[in-house]
Amino acid sequence: MSTLQALEDLAPSAQLRPLERRAFAGPRPHNRCSDHIGGLALVAVGVVIAFAVHHMVAVISPLVAAVAVGALLTNTGLHPGWARAGTHLAARTLLRGGVVLLGFQLAVGDVLRLGGPGLAVVVVVVAVTFFGTQRLGRRLGVSPELSLLIATGFSICGASAVAAMDGASDADEEEVAFAVALVTLCGSLAIFVLPLLAGPLGLRGGAFGAWVGASVHDVAQVVAAASGAGAASLQAAVIVKLTRIVLLAPMVTGVALARRRSSTPTGSAASHGRENDGSARRPPVMPLFVALFLAAAVVRSTGLVPPPTLGVIKNAGTLTFAAALVGLGTGVHVAKLRRLGGRPLLLGLSAWVLIAVVSYAGVRLVGS
Repeated sequence: MSTLQALEDLAPSAQLRPLERRAFAGPRPHNRCSDHIGGLALVAVGVVIAFAVHHMVAVISPLVAAVAVGALLTNTGLHPGWARAGTHLAARTLLRGGVVLLGFQLAVGDVLRLGGPGLAVVVVVVAVTFFGTQRLGRRLGVSPELSLLIATGFSICGASAVAAMDGASDADEEEVAFAVALVTLCGSLAIFVLPLLAGPLGLRGGAFGAWVGASVHDVAQVVAAASGAGAASLQAAVIVKLTRIVLLAPMVTGVALARRRSSTPTGSAASHGRENDGSARRPPVMPLFVALFLAAAVVRSTGLVPPPTLGVIKNAGTLTFAAALVGLGTGVHVAKLRRLGGRPLLLGLSAWVLIAVVSYAGVRLVGS
């Protein structure tokens, strides 16, 4: 006799049915909107704090501050359970929205201004960093998913590239947050380190800007690192940087295609406690937000969007990324990161050195 039948024999059905619904029918469905409001409000407060920090200390990017604010919230007990649905939404959905808005910063004409040799250098730098970092990750014993995210972030454009590749990987939030933290840390250090190396390395003006654009991760960090060397440096840095971003879509698509053909559709499924029974969801050939990123770049290249509107979109993208990085920061648990050990940190520092050296060699080769 089932448990429900026994209860029916002991109590009137009219009194039992509410009890059945509560005790045996599982949890009631929640209002998804209300579930997210509290967490999104906390994210909004975090964004305000991040921009306030940037306003007080201009060299600190609001995106860097956003990650730090999120990490501070979660490691000081200020990230309650009721906020997690909203911060998770920010970390996933808003980060992808930021990638789409990033496409409006790309124009095909700007990329073509580099010329054949310049484009070749950018492609080589990205390819060597992407594949070389993953190879280093294997040698260091870092998980394939984390190695992939770190490689993508360092070779393309930091947190936004990590977000894009996450759509084609099976990484968990902790790995995504750690990859973002690494590229943010190294990109922030580059703002101070690269200008100090410009003189000793014999790089000035456009050459220095090209090196910055080829080796620094986030667009804001590129601008901060190159702006002190003059207008020619800044222009070269931005053009090279945006050219790297163009490679984001083919890179994500290539990884997705490779994984669709492999026997493990979403990467290291076993490492995440799931059996590879063939029922796992295969990644799309091109994630929707990457397709929208390309569409935004096409619209930008037509010249139909007026400059004031592009300025508004750029600001909206910065706000979106800041909100997303606050959400991602709440996934940075110091205790968990300690368990990962120093190997991922060593991998990130190695990737930073690798892209700096390879891009320097490329700039020297083209300039000679």
